[in-house]
Amino acid sequence: MADESKVTIADPGPLGLAGFGITTVILSLINAGVTSAGALGVVLGLALVYGGGAQLLAGMWEFKKGNTFGATAFTSYGAFWIAFYFIIHAAPKAGMGVFLLMFGILTFYLWIGTFYLNRALFFVFLTLWLAFLFLALGSFGVMGSQAGGWIGFVCGVLALYTSAAGVINSVAGHVVLPVGSPISQPKTVASGIAR
Repeated sequence: MADESKVTIADPGPLGLAGFGITTVILSLINAGVTSAGALGVVLGLALVYGGGAQLLAGMWEFKKGNTFGATAFTSYGAFWIAFYFIIHAAPKAGMGVFLLMFGILTFYLWIGTFYLNRALFFVFLTLWLAFLFLALGSFGVMGSQAGGWIGFVCGVLALYTSAAGVINSVAGHVVLPVGSPISQPKTVASGIAR
């Protein structure tokens, strides 16, 4: 039997970011009015399998790696996409607004966590937080979905860039696509939730 402490796994981050990025780009193009709402079927398939399923798996692998941030983010957004698949046609607009607002709150505190990661993730989470905010306002009837769609599109492209950097830099063995240094340097703290 293998020694569990010596088993390593590949970085699941690029997979999670790719699933998130592709699904987000396509839905955002619909929200921005660039692509017809008839393309929603493509988004729903991706939401269930790639944005949802692959991200959920990436989140579980991040737990295995001991990465609390990655595990929370990928598992949460994987679950978001799976929930989106089931509620998109059933939820009233105000209900969808609350759904988006709650994920906006989650994204806000995850964005604060990115201050201690790299700049690419900082901008992915900043644009995602803003997209959730604007899309929630759109669902509440305060504004249209176009602004949230365009911000979401930028977020999805940034996620794909960050995924590409993870893959290409890993196989190259050096930085080909830079992701930038953290805004703040992390300090060593006890892991887990404060009691």
